[in-house]
Amino acid sequence: MDVKGRVALVTGAASGIGRSCAMQLLKEGAKVSICDIVPAEGKKLVESLATVYGKDRVIFCTCDVTDYSQFLDTFRKTAATFGEIDIVINNAGVMNDRFWELEIDMNVNGVIRGTLLAQQFMGTNRGAQGGIVVNIGSNVSMNPYISVPIYSATKAAIVSFTRAFGHQYHVDLTGVEVMALCPVADGKSISDVSKKLLCTQFQEAWRRDVEGSAAPSPDHVAEALIHILNIGKSGSVWMVEDDQPPHEITFPKN
Repeated sequence: MDVKGRVALVTGAASGIGRSCAMQLLKEGAKVSICDIVPAEGKKLVESLATVYGKDRVIFCTCDVTDYSQFLDTFRKTAATFGEIDIVINNAGVMNDRFWELEIDMNVNGVIRGTLLAQQFMGTNRGAQGGIVVNIGSNVSMNPYISVPIYSATKAAIVSFTRAFGHQYHVDLTGVEVMALCPVADGKSISDVSKKLLCTQFQEAWRRDVEGSAAPSPDHVAEALIHILNIGKSGSVWMVEDDQPPHEITFPKN
């Protein structure tokens, strides 16, 4: 899909990877709904981007992906403002195994909510034009970190969910393609990691897990996003690390 002129909804877009993805989509000519749980940061970002790309191309929506009604309102506002939605980036997430129930609700349930809402608003079976969903996973989606077993499980769930809903069976029903982009986790930049592990004894395991990891910059992940939007097939899962181009992960056929 050529993103120029398309409408994209990005969750967790006020900072980090989400912010870079939103900026790259705007740079490529898309209209973007920046959705985040932190209004102050989101509105500040939108004000800055509006001066560059125009107020008619970027909006902010307060969005807690664990709150279905608020998430639904985000889709409604985006569609009402821009007339349609073509791309949904389920990026919002958290790494904190001590608050594992919230972690699961954001990382797994949030992605499920976002994908089901995308099918509702973009589905050809609902009278819309179809579209693309990209779920943001991680390298731990395929190779779990022993130091964060619950976080690893949430990211693994994203890949299985994506591969299932991305199957041609579902694309034929809804016209909505689903892919996953999995950047290598930037473990070295996470602050106060000891407070995010189930047990302080896991700190040594964490150091071993992230040792030698080649995490890409958020901007490089955003460039990878545009790449897979252009050429990726529904159900595909892509890894991005360091400064390398994204590469598709292959799985054994059933």
